[in-house]
Amino acid sequence: MEWRYELLRWAGRSIRALWLLWVLIWIIAAVRAKPIAQRQSIGSRVLDRVLILASVILLLLGKRTRPGSSLLAAAPWLYDRFVRPYPGVVLIGAPLVLIGLGITVWARFYLGGNWSGTVTFKQDHELIVSGPYRYVRHPIYSGILLAVVGTACAIGQWRGALAVVLIFIAFWYRSRLEERLMIEHFGDAYRRYRAHVKALIPYLL
Repeated sequence: MEWRYELLRWAGRSIRALWLLWVLIWIIAAVRAKPIAQRQSIGSRVLDRVLILASVILLLLGKRTRPGSSLLAAAPWLYDRFVRPYPGVVLIGAPLVLIGLGITVWARFYLGGNWSGTVTFKQDHELIVSGPYRYVRHPIYSGILLAVVGTACAIGQWRGALAVVLIFIAFWYRSRLEERLMIEHFGDAYRRYRAHVKALIPYLL
């Protein structure tokens, strides 16, 4: 059994390192962002950020060590496992995180200065339909979702599964707002693009 716990620790460390590297890349890349011309409302920003923050908290909370020792003491079932720590399940987590975050960096490269952390329309905003945007309209959201799924697999607890649900809802809501903004500014060009390219999952969703 010792090797299994070592595997869990290795997977956890690898995933944390990947997320930290991704945050660093994101901070550096944000310097190139264009000035904002139009921003989403404060209310809509609060809603999706609360969902994303809740998802991050669920993923970051460590193992419960004693009753009442966690913010999740009121919902102890979140620490129950939805999957046992089988080697195959644990080992798939880190590659999913690597692939998912890799997709976001790829998309960020193609998006360039048009990127923003909120739903905004930038000055001289361009409609990007190349690179990963040929396959999904929101590849950054798709990549983060895949990485969160990988993290949840490695954790194996219901808190991870709930984090996936919350961040999916946040991104689905945010993507709807973004698409209204794109249609407002790009009109039929974006409608044609949307008719041929799925939102989050290629060929499916």
